[in-house]
Amino acid sequence: MHSDAEFAALTEPFRPELLAHCYRILGSIHDAEDLVQETYLRAWRAFGRFEGRSSVRRWLYKIATMACLTALGTRSRRPLPSGLGAPSDDHRVALASPEPSVAWLQPAPDALFRAGDPAAIVAGRTGVRLAFIAALQLLPARQRAVLTLRDVLEFRTAEVAEMLDTTTTAVDSALRRARARLAEAGPVEDDLAEPEEETRRTLLDGYVDAFTRADADALVDLLRADVELEMPPNPMWFTGRGAVVGFLAGRVLRRDRFRMVPTLANGQPAVVAYQRAGDGRYEGHGVQVLTVIGARIARITAFNDPSLVPTFGLAPALIP
Repeated sequence: MHSDAEFAALTEPFRPELLAHCYRILGSIHDAEDLVQETYLRAWRAFGRFEGRSSVRRWLYKIATMACLTALGTRSRRPLPSGLGAPSDDHRVALASPEPSVAWLQPAPDALFRAGDPAAIVAGRTGVRLAFIAALQLLPARQRAVLTLRDVLEFRTAEVAEMLDTTTTAVDSALRRARARLAEAGPVEDDLAEPEEETRRTLLDGYVDAFTRADADALVDLLRADVELEMPPNPMWFTGRGAVVGFLAGRVLRRDRFRMVPTLANGQPAVVAYQRAGDGRYEGHGVQVLTVIGARIARITAFNDPSLVPTFGLAPALIP
């Protein structure tokens, strides 16, 4: 009879990387946390029958993957606005109404993927870049699972087949289709050169300063000419520095309207945004994730969802 302490000692080190795995497949950090909890409950119930014919890690990945696939049987894919329609290069167009009924892709805080074991840190953070997570959403659920298990986590084909209760031939076929579909979707930012950490920090500090001071000119200097802006739950998105800065300057930036807390999300620089309320407080507004290429910001993904703020370990409001 195994004890609870033995179960915890053997399984808890894998929690951060299992969370990252579920997040890749589901596209929602909230859903991923729920499915990891379900994974550990299922594992605890079955621990007495675990015979050690596979590693504990692989056993947990099998449970987690099957739980995610079951959940996806009743859920639609989670898109970003850029996955649903064409952008606008004119900031003067009428802004579309938000679509809260759409289950949008969510960002994930890096802090949730950290662990004491360096190998677990690497496993947890590999393949969580926002562009990659968005691209995975284009795939059928089973192809998502196969691609993440094989290409991100580097399990062998036979191991993946065992996890998914299928054949190696079926795994190889699903993997080929998944890779081809992602190739059709075009390169993701992961394939492009990133700057040094110091450059990223300088850009993030400059972005926070320009945004909170409502300095559109300072913002221009930080953005690539082909920068893109999307803001779920609003389905519209903008491309080009003129359109992005024009939209922000005309409709968003106001001095002292925002307070921002720098953070990291999806392995990228990010900020948690608070917006000034009528009583002088600053209430949680959402999370902005910055994609940096070279020494400039290439994309601003502003998730205007207050429910994300506590996920980043921050209070729902700031009191002056």
